[in-house]
Amino acid sequence: MMIGFDYGTSNCGVATMRNGQPHIIPLLGDQQGGGSYIASNLYAPSRDVITNWLAQQLPTTQHANYLVERKNQIQKGQAALRELKFDGISSDLLFGKTALEQYLEDPEEGYYIKSPKSFLGASGLAPIQMQFFEDIVACMMSNVKKLTEQALQREVTQTVIGRPINFQGLNGEESNRQAINVLTNAAKRVGFKEVEFQYEPVAAGFEFEASLTKETRVLVVDIGGGTSDCSMILMSPNFTNNDNRNDHLLAHTGVRVAGNDFDIQLALQGIMPSLGMNSLLKTGKPMPTSSFYQALAINNINEQTEFYSAKNRRDLLQLSRDAKETSMVERLVAVHDHKLSYQLVNAAEQAKIALSEQSEQTIDLTDISDGLFTEVNKKTLRSANKRTLESIASIMHSAVQQAQCQPEVIFVTGGTAKSPVLSEFLQQQMPNIPIVVGDHFGSVTSGLARWAEKIYK
Repeated sequence: MMIGFDYGTSNCGVATMRNGQPHIIPLLGDQQGGGSYIASNLYAPSRDVITNWLAQQLPTTQHANYLVERKNQIQKGQAALRELKFDGISSDLLFGKTALEQYLEDPEEGYYIKSPKSFLGASGLAPIQMQFFEDIVACMMSNVKKLTEQALQREVTQTVIGRPINFQGLNGEESNRQAINVLTNAAKRVGFKEVEFQYEPVAAGFEFEASLTKETRVLVVDIGGGTSDCSMILMSPNFTNNDNRNDHLLAHTGVRVAGNDFDIQLALQGIMPSLGMNSLLKTGKPMPTSSFYQALAINNINEQTEFYSAKNRRDLLQLSRDAKETSMVERLVAVHDHKLSYQLVNAAEQAKIALSEQSEQTIDLTDISDGLFTEVNKKTLRSANKRTLESIASIMHSAVQQAQCQPEVIFVTGGTAKSPVLSEFLQQQMPNIPIVVGDHFGSVTSGLARWAEKIYK
């Protein structure tokens, strides 16, 4: 059976076709409050047991080779499993909202990762790191495949996976190839026999095309968790049966900023001043800012490694001694000691969501320091994301220039599209062109299912 699989930076979703229409699979059923999407989070009681957990989930055709390829990691994991058993701790991996809740309950314990898709194009990764990321992706895919097959009561062997125009990474096409290789290897490892990819904005466009009654030039703007992508597509109800749409794809542009960056920038402006950012040293000079940025760089493995190094802790302690307000910078040391990076970005994300309906929001920082709260508002959000919004505007205008024509409609999708600050900004870019906001999460998933039906028919 075939599916469209949106392996997203923020959420994962799956759809199949029923009677010519996409059907989004309710992956969670009665779990985690029900719902069709599962957050792209993973929690393990120990980093070392991830490989062992995956080994137990693999189909028999993959199992023997995997045991050979990961022999050293599995042996290391067995020692970790014995320790967990001795301490009475479950060795199960958790996914989605449950993973986040477990992390927030005790950030210092276990291993938590959000949005591993953000790391897949990273440069300078050693082979052992690449294997580890492939295993993390495979664990998440295995969980989604299992939930899908439980819902459908059928084995799923063919998939079209969504991909951004450009993955996060500094090496352009090399980063893209690296990320696609990781996703392909992980998908085949967990039992998908045929794996294809489609650009996420193109998939979203296919879903929008199903609603059209005439030929239309559509600028699809897909603002996800890790990337923002634009595609100019010539759409028509007469094109929907074509299995080759290359002539209709007039332009592709993408940038490696999106929803996560909105959260990080809001945290920088709304939270980090309470931890000493923008304050002064005893000499009267401005406080260095690099550690404040590193603390929040959850989508950059090298920055996070640097922030949590022992050397950096010594540097932070010296920085607190050099600060005019020592107690404020000691809060940044607490972030290091208690591994609170994800917690800070999650707090900013929840504030961003609340600001969609409220003018102000209080952020609770009492996990860092007793009685510590900070206030953010829509003005803070606009100011924090000025550069991110300008990047999105740039790819919109670049797509128009590349296509050498103006769109007749702008179709916006992706979780970040819900933000009224974003909607207002997009309308300002092309004020005379109507904007249609699609299903924030479902457009890409549904479009991938439509494409899967075409290529696997």
